[in-house]
Amino acid sequence: MDREALAGLLGLIFHYDSQGILASVESHVVLSRYAARDVLRHLALLLLEGTALDSERFKQIIAALKEGLDIRGRELFIPFGWRLRDEPARGVGSGDFALDEAANASFAVRVKPARERILEFCAALD
Repeated sequence: MDREALAGLLGLIFHYDSQGILASVESHVVLSRYAARDVLRHLALLLLEGTALDSERFKQIIAALKEGLDIRGRELFIPFGWRLRDEPARGVGSGDFALDEAANASFAVRVKPARERILEFCAALD
C-alpha cells in the first residue's frame, strides 16, 4: 500500500464525516439502489443493540440481515458495505473487524465506534 492510500484509509478511521459521505455522488448512487434504505434501517437497529462491533458481531449482523430481509447478494451488501469496507482492520475474510476496538484504544484522535457512526449517518440521511 502506498503512502497516499494509507493516508486515505487512516482518514476514514480517524475522521468520520457522515455529511461529507452523504454529499458524495457514490452515496447517492448506492442509496438509490433497490432496498438500500431498508438494509440501512435494519443495520442501524442491529448496531444500536449495544454489542461492540467485532468480527463475531459483524457475522451475526449479516446473518440477521439475511434472515430479516428477503434480500440476497448485491442488494444486501452494497447499501452498507460501501462504508464498512473502509473501516479499520477490516479483513472480514481473515476474521479481523476492529472498529469498536479502535474506538476503545488510546489514540491522539478519537475513533468513533460503529454505533455513534450509524447514529450520525442516519441523522444526516434525513
